[in-house]
Amino acid sequence: MIHTIVEMLSYPFMVRAFTVGILVSLCSALLGVSLVLKRYSMIGDGLSHVGFGALAVAAALNAAPLAVAIPVVVVAAVLLLRVSDSSKMKGDAAIALISTSALAVGVMVISMTTGMNTDVYNYMFGSILAMSSEDVEMSVMLSVIVLALYIFFYNKIFAITFDETFAQATGVRANLYNTLIAVLTAVTIVLGMRMMGTLLISSLIIFPALTSMRICKTFRSVILNSAILSVVCFCIGISVSYFFATPAGASVVVVNLAMLAVYTIIGLIKEKRKICR
Repeated sequence: MIHTIVEMLSYPFMVRAFTVGILVSLCSALLGVSLVLKRYSMIGDGLSHVGFGALAVAAALNAAPLAVAIPVVVVAAVLLLRVSDSSKMKGDAAIALISTSALAVGVMVISMTTGMNTDVYNYMFGSILAMSSEDVEMSVMLSVIVLALYIFFYNKIFAITFDETFAQATGVRANLYNTLIAVLTAVTIVLGMRMMGTLLISSLIIFPALTSMRICKTFRSVILNSAILSVVCFCIGISVSYFFATPAGASVVVVNLAMLAVYTIIGLIKEKRKICR
């Protein structure tokens, strides 16, 4: 067993995949708890479509994918918050509007330039081979920044997650910290897209939080359990992808789905025991 793991980690692309994947999984899990509790979890799906459009434009221009996608998706995240705050359009409608528009632009750009090549397929479904050394360096740096900002502003994020109105009454600038969450989510989405793919990256945000809430009852316990669970599921999923030659993103999602089922069963057993007592 140990020999097999050492053999797997002897490949540079696997080391890059684990390095970036673990950091992105941590970022996604932490941000996902707030997004799920605020009923804004689909923002990840919407921003991933925007990221696909940005990556398509970058491919057409032969530009660095992350350098183009990150600022575009960050702007989209801020715009999404501004539009959804308007009484004329609700959050889900704003997500649908921006995501479908960006996806359409991406498809149009691809059809008029490179066509459906391997790079586009990797953007949509993910690939552990898609990460270059430059991508890894930028991903590690940005992931560390995201984690540092989340930890530093943890108390403020906790406040606006549970009661935004009360937080504003106590002097917390809710709009500023909502924007911070959106920006950090945008960066995390783009970093994970190369590996998980546009269609599956939002699962890293949604699954760990939903799974942890089946058993954990406090915000801190959900945060910690989500972080651990996200990293474990990612490592198992990537290992499955390597040994069985399955798509990386899909493998990680299937492992997360299995853990959700396990946690749900454990949660039901706990509830029945409480009733019996």
